[in-house]
Amino acid sequence: MAPSRKPEVPVRYFWAVASRAIAAVGGGYGLSASVAAALSIFLPLAGMDRANAVMTATMLAFVAHAVAALWAFGCATALRAWLGIVLPAVVLGLPAWFFASRVAA
Repeated sequence: MAPSRKPEVPVRYFWAVASRAIAAVGGGYGLSASVAAALSIFLPLAGMDRANAVMTATMLAFVAHAVAALWAFGCATALRAWLGIVLPAVVLGLPAWFFASRVAA
């Protein structure tokens, strides 16, 4: 009987997993930063105390990063994982960047 060989992992599969890992870590960081920035700006405009708004935004950013990591490995394709992380980050980040200079005290 011949010794059994380990099946080789296709290179395409390796890069798909690597892309998802980068999306989970890097994209999740960008998404959580956008969530924290947007909520820190918009929660005080909704009437919340500024210190409480920043604390709430920071805690929700941790949740967003965890959800982004789950999303990255739960999607059917790596492209869908990237789009599901980058698009919300841009949607939250652009208004936060635009209004940041206008609400700074």
